[in-house]
Amino acid sequence: MDIRAFHGWLERRAENVAAFLLAAMFVAFLVQILFRYALDLPVGWTHEISVIAWIWLVLWGAAFVVRESDEIRFDLIYGAVQAPTRRIMFLAAAFSLVALYAISLPAVVDYVLFMRVQRTAYMKIRFDWLFSIYIVFAVAMIVRYLWLGFDALRGKAPDAFDATKASSGV
Repeated sequence: MDIRAFHGWLERRAENVAAFLLAAMFVAFLVQILFRYALDLPVGWTHEISVIAWIWLVLWGAAFVVRESDEIRFDLIYGAVQAPTRRIMFLAAAFSLVALYAISLPAVVDYVLFMRVQRTAYMKIRFDWLFSIYIVFAVAMIVRYLWLGFDALRGKAPDAFDATKASSGV
């Protein structure tokens, strides 16, 4: 299998996971409405599922689904400079992000492992399982910015903002 084809396959699977999490959150929301208003029987587990799915959706999506060009930024200065300066600015940002995530990673892993002693209120899911997505997110961010930083070191400047291609996404 070609590496590009495999990468495309992985991207689609990451999007599938995000879609599943969004669907689970939506179904839990509908069940919560049904139980609360139609059956007059409020339940807490639906809220718990919604919160868990939301946390996982945000961190999973940021780690594997959202592309660098899709991120929202305040880049007034960044967009106004030439490509070599953008490249230097990006290298500084990438180095800072990799350093911060790498420095915090041992403490994050320690905290997540410590949280195995607690469980959620309704579904009794261990918190270390729930918080483990942050470790996945942090490692993915380290790998992503190392990759993008090496691209910048090899001379590839990040794209400048193009106002003609800006859209609301709708």
